[in-house]
Amino acid sequence: MSLFEAIILGIVQGLTEFIPISSTAHLCIIPALAGWEDPGAAFSAIVQIGTLAAVLIYFHRDIYSIVGAVITGLHKKKPFVTQDARMGWMIAAGTLPIVVLGILFKTEIETSFRSLYWISTALIVLALVLILAEWLMKQRAEKGLEAKSLKDIGWREAILIGIAQGIALVPGSSRSGVTIAAGLFLNLSRETAARFSFLLSLPAVFAAGIYQLYETWDLLIASSNDLLNLATATLLAGVVGYASIAFLINYLKKHTTSLFIIYRIALGVGILGLITAGYFQP
Repeated sequence: MSLFEAIILGIVQGLTEFIPISSTAHLCIIPALAGWEDPGAAFSAIVQIGTLAAVLIYFHRDIYSIVGAVITGLHKKKPFVTQDARMGWMIAAGTLPIVVLGILFKTEIETSFRSLYWISTALIVLALVLILAEWLMKQRAEKGLEAKSLKDIGWREAILIGIAQGIALVPGSSRSGVTIAAGLFLNLSRETAARFSFLLSLPAVFAAGIYQLYETWDLLIASSNDLLNLATATLLAGVVGYASIAFLINYLKKHTTSLFIIYRIALGVGILGLITAGYFQP
């Protein structure tokens, strides 16, 4: 991977990690369009550390409150005494499904699931799921039902959204996309669904990034250029990712996910068309 490729892919990772259009899909599609080699699942996981840092910085007050409440609760032997403490344990419980699925399907995630057939299908299918979720939101609004805020999230919501997060292991589905969609089905407001999605992603993204660093460290340090390129991509992903979080949170306060639905369908259909025309090898 050249430095130019690393810069482009780092920016792409930051732009697409939090917007529900799938960062992994774009990290597969753009190299295919440009004639570059697939950077691989390990690159995606490590560069996500940059976007992890963006979440930590953007939500540092929430994270500080949650971690502090969990520690205080354990010290007082009352682990669920406050909403923040419960939120910490709910995030932990919601992370378990993706850990289990990640272990069970590790080989497929790193190989066959990265097929452009899988990616294009996932892009389209989740777009249809989001359409249904938005329709349900509209129906509830017409009936005068108020959407839930972050303080209304309970164990049911956390675990079900955590299960949905496991689907994001399939490239093209989008971690933020599946978790936001699950939140909408559970009557969370769009902004709340996005906020919980980002908080829920922290343990899984951190664990995946550290694991891939450990697995590939010998290869990375063997080439100073590769290490520099990876560090550059990770840094850019973090900077751009921070801006993407701010954009999405503010956007969803006043808008639906329709823009992303249209984009996902267009991209998915476009990929299938290019494969059929022989421009892409799936």
